[in-house]
Order: sequence, then C-alpha cells, then structure tokens
Amino acid sequence: MSIAPHTTLADLADRYDAFFVDQFGVLRDDDGAYPGANAALLHLKALGKTIVILSNSGRSGAYNGDRLVKLGFDRSGFDHFLTSGDVAHHILAEETAGKAGITRCLTISSGGDRNLAERLGFESVEDAALADIVIISGSEAERIPLSAYRDRLRPAAERGIPCYCTNPDRHKLVKGGGTAPGAGSIALAYEALGGPVRWFGKPHPAIYRQAQSLLGNMEADRIVCVGDSIEHDIAGAAGAGLASCLVRTGILASTPESALAPICETHGARPDFVMARFTI
Repeated sequence: MSIAPHTTLADLADRYDAFFVDQFGVLRDDDGAYPGANAALLHLKALGKTIVILSNSGRSGAYNGDRLVKLGFDRSGFDHFLTSGDVAHHILAEETAGKAGITRCLTISSGGDRNLAERLGFESVEDAALADIVIISGSEAERIPLSAYRDRLRPAAERGIPCYCTNPDRHKLVKGGGTAPGAGSIALAYEALGGPVRWFGKPHPAIYRQAQSLLGNMEADRIVCVGDSIEHDIAGAAGAGLASCLVRTGILASTPESALAPICETHGARPDFVMARFTI
C-alpha cells in the first residue's frame, strides 16, 4: 500500500503556485542531470509557477546555480537557488558582526571548499586543536573513512568547540550509484565525541522561512515541496506547514514501497503525494 496518493507534475501544477524543489535526487545525481528534469522546470515556468531550488548544500546558491547550468539546465528554469550554506551565512554574519579578533575555522568539506569561512572573514586552519569553530559543509566519505574524520575532529570536540553543520544530509549520492556517509553523519560523529552542533538546512525551519520570504505574501497552501528524502524534504515540509511530494528517484530509489511507511514513522512525517520522477 502506498504511503500517499500517486501524482504527476501536471496535477501538482494544477494545485500549487510555487515549488520548492530539491537538487540532488530530484534534478540530478553525482553523475549528472536526470532525463527530463530541465524540461520539467521550464514547463512549470511556462505555466507561471515560481521555482525555488532548495538544497542542503554547504556552498552558495550562486555556485550551485552555475553548476546546474554547466550540467545543461536553463537558468530561466528557476527563480531562486537557496542553500543551507546561504542560510548559515545569513545567520552567522549577523551573529558575528562587530566581534573583535580573528576567528580560526576548521572546515570539513568536499573539493577543498572554504567558501563559508571566507565569506565570513574567518581564518582557515587545518588543525582541530587550533580551531575556534568547526564548519562541516561536505563529505568525502566515499574515500575517507568516518574513523579518520573522528580522529581529526576529536581535539575540537573534546574542547567543546562549536560546530556548524551546513549540510545535514546523513547520506550522499556517489558516482556510479549508491551512497556514502554525508556531512550530517560527520556532524553526528562530532556530537558523539562531545562537541556541540548547530544544524542548518532541511529539515530545520530557518531554510523554509527564508525560502518563503522570497515569495512575498504567498499563502502557505499554494506551496509544495518536492524531494527524495523523507528525513529531510518531507519532514522539513511538514514542520514548516507545507505540502510535500516524494519523488522516487535519488536516495530512496532502491527502497521498496513497503519499506517507506516505517521510515515515515521514524521521522514523524508522510508526504502528501508520491511521484515516480520529476518529469512532465
């Protein structure tokens, strides 16, 4: 039995005026764009819909938007690209404004990304024993074991250094299919070591508040969130009082329908709709 009624993009377009669309697992994976995803965005825009791509990426929306274009997506297919990294920057910039002294920051990321620390004017360090804060924005756990991340972070966690996780996804899609531990798993390991973690991104409410602020005074019942993760996209939408649609690509693609209900129970949220894939 399905956890929710099956739907199509056309049916959703009849019901809603704004779409909060996840990136990884809905529009693309680590290998590239999903077939039909770009055409689906352009179709919604042609119908006058507002599209906000809402991503648990530690990098900026501008960076991610450019990367989508390089994958073959049309920039006209979405109005805004908002990431958990953007939300973290917005909040931390306000909280650190005017504070004296240099903040030394250890960033755990993928591809050597230090964007958030640089935008905030922090000094980047590699040694956790020297860090004043830790930012976890990405994972390379497909090649670096979690035990190595734990060993590296232990000196900061044991000193109670605050950690900011800007990508709470516990799993990430990797090239060739399959998954690996994501930034969220590294942050959970930091917590287990005794370090405090502050979380940004889906399912936490700040990213939904900022996304809704981009829509002006649009009523919440005119917005639908489309994602592939019950833990992040569906639970986040429920917490924000928004409708949701689970797409059966991405992180749960190989999970049988019968196994979805227990996942919903674990995270206390069910989608309003289920859709095979994000396509016309």
